[in-house]
Amino acid sequence: MASDTLDATFAALADPTRRAILARLATGDATVTELAAPFAMSQPAVSKHLRVLERAGLVSRSRDAQRRPCRLVAEPLRTATDWLADYRDYWETSYQRLDTLLGDLQNGEK
Repeated sequence: MASDTLDATFAALADPTRRAILARLATGDATVTELAAPFAMSQPAVSKHLRVLERAGLVSRSRDAQRRPCRLVAEPLRTATDWLADYRDYWETSYQRLDTLLGDLQNGEK
């Protein structure tokens, strides 16, 4: 994956409002009005967040008569998760070494 795409994904995820929008879209498509409802912000402010999510490839919009529903696009999230998985493996290995060391120290005290 290109570094700039990964950067855009993490930049979009850095904001709690955008994460909340993605969580809502994970339950199904929604309009800007529906997405703005739980927030103390205007629809234009939510639209700005949606544009950031669209540029990151995390959201797409379609047209259904006069509705313009937003839809979650999960592929960039999978790519970010795959990238993070390498670090998860690193930390799991580190924790296993720490567990072994602690076990050795506890056995030495007995």
